[in-house]
Amino acid sequence: MQRETHWPAIFAATFCGVAAAMNIGKLPIALPQLRAEFGLSLAAAGWLASMFNTMAFTSGVFVGIINGRLGAGRFCAVGLSLLIVGIALGMLGTGASMLLVSRVIEGAGFLAVGVSAPALASAASSPRDRRMALSVWSTYMPLGIGSITLFAPFVLSAHGWRGLWALSLLMVVAAALAVHANRRHYAHAPHGGGWRLRGIGEVLRRPVPWLLAFAFSCYTVPFFAIIVWLPTFLTEQRGLSLTATAILTAVVILANMLGNILGGVLVQRHYRLGTLLIVFNIVMLACSLGIFTDLLPDLARYLLCIALTLLGGVIPACILSSSSILAKGPEQVGTLQGLYVQGSNLGQFFGPPIVASLVSAAGHWNAALPFIVAATLVGMGIGALLNRATGNWEVAPAD
Repeated sequence: MQRETHWPAIFAATFCGVAAAMNIGKLPIALPQLRAEFGLSLAAAGWLASMFNTMAFTSGVFVGIINGRLGAGRFCAVGLSLLIVGIALGMLGTGASMLLVSRVIEGAGFLAVGVSAPALASAASSPRDRRMALSVWSTYMPLGIGSITLFAPFVLSAHGWRGLWALSLLMVVAAALAVHANRRHYAHAPHGGGWRLRGIGEVLRRPVPWLLAFAFSCYTVPFFAIIVWLPTFLTEQRGLSLTATAILTAVVILANMLGNILGGVLVQRHYRLGTLLIVFNIVMLACSLGIFTDLLPDLARYLLCIALTLLGGVIPACILSSSSILAKGPEQVGTLQGLYVQGSNLGQFFGPPIVASLVSAAGHWNAALPFIVAATLVGMGIGALLNRATGNWEVAPAD
């Protein structure tokens, strides 16, 4: 008998990702305060943003394997615990070094949640709803980053950046309670046991998951170039208030969530993934050309930022939901998600510092454009390779 989808449990698992992603979003909006308190240069601030992704871009696949060993439920608890420790350490920090260490610990917790929570969401869904459930999961990044960005001005003005860290801590605790309350609906999630090296090797030997992970890396370059540096640009180059900056930035980020939902709809209608990568990388390229030049007025450039994150949001939804097709068993979902998270964080780790270095060296934001154009062109190329390599697997019925 086919089990029914339990959406509250899927939303609880997604809430874990949202709470974890808040720890990405809290930094860009707090950077002006952090730079002032610790005397950070623009390039140093870029590395502070990237330290969160250290574990994820170096060991995502390995962490996905550990998830299969320990079980998704237990590993999600480990990730939430690491987030709590890292956030608390950052709140107590009195220097940039301790803040850097705390960001690495937070990043490890984010990675553990990133590979385990989608397995919980998948376990709470019926086979016919699994792609949509994983598409709902894919909204965790913009929802987490956007929501904390929106509330940041009120918290920062009243309690400073440490108050923002405290807010993220409360959200992680709430997410842990939500998952615990829905634990019986995750009964079909992998519970750990043997390493299942044969199944893991089967995933890693196939070229398609690696292409998708690299496509995720390319997507994150323009996306994070916008969301990490937009607050700094608006405050330092345009002189906007913190509240106005936060609202404008949050709108840009939350628009990405609508793109994730659109991606879920397109996946449910069985559009070819390679074609979607080509089309929406073209869209991001066109938007980037308008954003990172001075030919358009600020309002038009801002609207293009919204268009880039909204329409570009189709890409992560398609990539993350592909594990419902590529995984031949529940234990392979964590490995695939770990690989995708590693690809995503590769772009997140190198993207912001490279953009900051290019801008600092040239003295203007237009200098970031060649790097962003290159990333979108590579993304299009990967889409073309996928169409040649996979045939019609994208349109096969869900298992």
